[in-house]
Amino acid sequence: MNVIETMMQHRSIRKYSDKPVEASLLNAILEAGVRASTTGNMQVYSIVVTTSKELKSTLAPAHFNQPMVTQAPVLLTFCADFNRFNKWCRQRNAEPGYDNFLSFITAAIDALLVAQNVCLAAESKGLGICYLGTTTYNAQKIIEILKLPMGVVPVTTITLGYPAEVPELTDRLPLEAVVHYETYKDYSPNDINQLYAEKEQMEVYQQFVKDNNKQTLAQVFTDVRYKKTDNEHFSAALLNVLKNQGFM
Repeated sequence: MNVIETMMQHRSIRKYSDKPVEASLLNAILEAGVRASTTGNMQVYSIVVTTSKELKSTLAPAHFNQPMVTQAPVLLTFCADFNRFNKWCRQRNAEPGYDNFLSFITAAIDALLVAQNVCLAAESKGLGICYLGTTTYNAQKIIEILKLPMGVVPVTTITLGYPAEVPELTDRLPLEAVVHYETYKDYSPNDINQLYAEKEQMEVYQQFVKDNNKQTLAQVFTDVRYKKTDNEHFSAALLNVLKNQGFM
């Protein structure tokens, strides 16, 4: 299977077999991961590999106790990391100036590029993955558990292992919904209706609306899944983490 075919078959795996991931395979996947593009070839990221059942159980509450956190044989926490680079600079008589928000964004992009490379490499070898968006929600808890020093902030986590399920492919909006040629083309009301029509008509989403006692699928997102109050709460928490970790 070539790269494009692998990407087109991507599924978020939430159930894993108890088969361990061989150390040599994991190392090869991580080696492929770090070949990702990186700003200035600085590699301002770190990957924390967690295989200990005890430590995964300790991390689970930070990820809202999603079962795959403890079930997957490997948990990978990708961090924006200027700690290592700052130390190298100072040991070479160079004073770093990376205690700012832009530097966090730079390191976060680096970390996410590596994370996606790791996912593609893993899936090409028959492994399954699932991104955990909870990482930035509870970054402070993860910092404490993983003993992350100043200049290091977790930005995403991936569960990794051999799948115990083959779920259906998740729907995606049509390409014209997300691709703009030459300049950005804003969406008219009719564009929105057409681009979201297929999603809104899917039985699974209509049931989603019914189960949540809402009138539209959009209301499920705004009123239930990603509420304004939650967004503001976790935004404030993350900004506080960035301050405490030296990025603000």
